[in-house]
Amino acid sequence: MSGRSDSRRPMAFRLDDPDVVVTVPPARSDDAASQPPSTRGAVLVAPTTDVAAWPARGARRVGIPLGAVFWMATGGLVALGLGLAGTRLIEDLYARAEWLGWLGSGLATLAIATLAAMLAREAVGLARLKTVEKLQSRAAAVITTDDRAEAESVVRELISLVRAEPRLARSRAAMRSYLDEIIDGADLIRLAERELMAPLDEEARSCVAAAAKRVSVVTAVSPRAAVDMVFVLVTALGLVRRLADLYGGRPGTLGLVRLFRHVIAHLAVTGGMAAGDGLIQQLLGHGVAAKLSVRLGEGVLNGLLTARLGLAAIEVARPMPFVALTPPALGDLAAGFIKPRRQENTEEV
Repeated sequence: MSGRSDSRRPMAFRLDDPDVVVTVPPARSDDAASQPPSTRGAVLVAPTTDVAAWPARGARRVGIPLGAVFWMATGGLVALGLGLAGTRLIEDLYARAEWLGWLGSGLATLAIATLAAMLAREAVGLARLKTVEKLQSRAAAVITTDDRAEAESVVRELISLVRAEPRLARSRAAMRSYLDEIIDGADLIRLAERELMAPLDEEARSCVAAAAKRVSVVTAVSPRAAVDMVFVLVTALGLVRRLADLYGGRPGTLGLVRLFRHVIAHLAVTGGMAAGDGLIQQLLGHGVAAKLSVRLGEGVLNGLLTARLGLAAIEVARPMPFVALTPPALGDLAAGFIKPRRQENTEEV
């Protein structure tokens, strides 16, 4: 802006107004004479290249959110209230009898130590789940970029993650030897998936098939829908925890809730929990549903839903994406817990 316009109040104008003159700011004071003369009442606009003068669009607010302050204050009050109640209880026990006071102090100390251990275990479980998620995303990125150094780092972390599995001892030793050879980054990730994930994937398929079979049998003979719901929920939580432990996640209670939420979100993204129409038509076409009662048909459907949940849990809990290996399919698992019944019926006939 010119010196005349600096003292003006802020005002609005159109750039195509004939009274608006766009000028070039002078580099020196003696260049002012070279500027075009302005008419009376004209507005001189000098474009600026100082981008730092303009505020960044969408800049985040500085400071603590009010919601966080509220919950911090509420949590502090609750903690103070619990501490005061515990202190009064210990004082009343000492007033009643000295041995009761010592007993109460010992129990309070034990409770606090146990709570601290539980919180530490939950923190370790959450950190381990975060490591699994990062490994999965990093391995997928290496497949695209073919970065050898990043692939070696991912493989080393994967070996450290599954070091507690005795069945993978030979595979871990083989992968350590492969790290010294000249192998591309993407090929190294595929090799690690075949060596380290194949045995775990096989056991994961068995776990999902067994859980689906249990759900199908129990819900078929259960007389109450509430019992079905509770059993399916408990089985689903146990299946998710078992798969997370199998792949090295080993989550705590909070980690299990977080992982189960991710599994449900994955199901929502990949098409929901309902079984595909093609699979249902395949079962009907084989004549299985025609020979089963209504309750047994509901049990089979519940087993299919449990199997679908297990497949989603495998993809979420697995520290590497499916690249070199084929992911398990719902049809294969369904055939695994439907064929035995068909064979038994054939033998009885």
